[in-house]
Amino acid sequence: MTTHKERIQASLQGEIIDRPPVALWRHFPVDDQSPQTLAQATLHFQRTYDFDLVKVTPASSFCLKDWGAADEWTGHTEGTRQYTTRVIHGPRDWERLPVLDPTSRHLAAQLECLRLIRAELDPETPLIQTVFSPLAQAKNLAGSETLLAHLRLYPEAVLKGLAVIAETTRRFVEACLAAGIDGVFYAVQHAQASLLSLEEYRTFGLPNDLKALEPARGLWCNLLHLHGSDVYFSLLASFDFPIVNWHDRETPPSLAEAQKQFNGVVCGGMRQDTLVYGNQAEVQKEAADALQQIGGKRFILGTGCVVPVIAPHGNLMAARVPFSRWEKG
Repeated sequence: MTTHKERIQASLQGEIIDRPPVALWRHFPVDDQSPQTLAQATLHFQRTYDFDLVKVTPASSFCLKDWGAADEWTGHTEGTRQYTTRVIHGPRDWERLPVLDPTSRHLAAQLECLRLIRAELDPETPLIQTVFSPLAQAKNLAGSETLLAHLRLYPEAVLKGLAVIAETTRRFVEACLAAGIDGVFYAVQHAQASLLSLEEYRTFGLPNDLKALEPARGLWCNLLHLHGSDVYFSLLASFDFPIVNWHDRETPPSLAEAQKQFNGVVCGGMRQDTLVYGNQAEVQKEAADALQQIGGKRFILGTGCVVPVIAPHGNLMAARVPFSRWEKG
């Protein structure tokens, strides 16, 4: 039998062993508040659906709570939490952020979660940890409007804060390697035209991204997530990641267009709404359309973002139907 690792690696080589890989991931609200329950929930999800990789999805606050951020679960359908305490208020606050060590309470808890999952997970199943870009972390420390205002009014102060966040993230990523990950899921949220110009992203985002990702350069299963609409797909060359994921059903480029611009693996093809509001036949039809767009090679079937926590079980099972059946049906 083909293992999950073999299937992903074949996709990276532009080959198909038995079928293209399938990977869906979701948040686990409430369970994501301790390493033990997040590990148990993640493993249960994988044992239920047997996807070709496991993306560990903690709350976005896991990397911010040691700076004093706080959030609460209010029932968002994507499983995300709402921030109740911000750390950055005035421009000088950026310069007061200390570099955090991976032994800090909440960062250490996430490392423990990774160790628990890796110990129970089939070694032939790739494991990737979600890592938020320094700009994405800064947004949650300050709030979106405050970040963008400070970035343009007090750029030097923001750059100092981003350098601290990048170094903290670099140390965390380095510690993740020892926990046995195969790659990082790197979430970039500001590489979209509605938020920053490409020049602004190259100034405030990219240098800190590259610094944060230094320890992960040798990992084989790194996955770049470009969140939002009208994303700067041209940045892919700077990241040098083997897999890219974006909201391909909602914003350009399409899967087919992306494969002409990118030599790696494209991950997507499914709408969140289809998984939530569609039926199993519609899930399979959309997956078949994605397969037809790219011919099945250099492709992982997934969504443009997390699977909402309200997605029906049957629809997730439908996404696991072998591609050969989809092609016939």
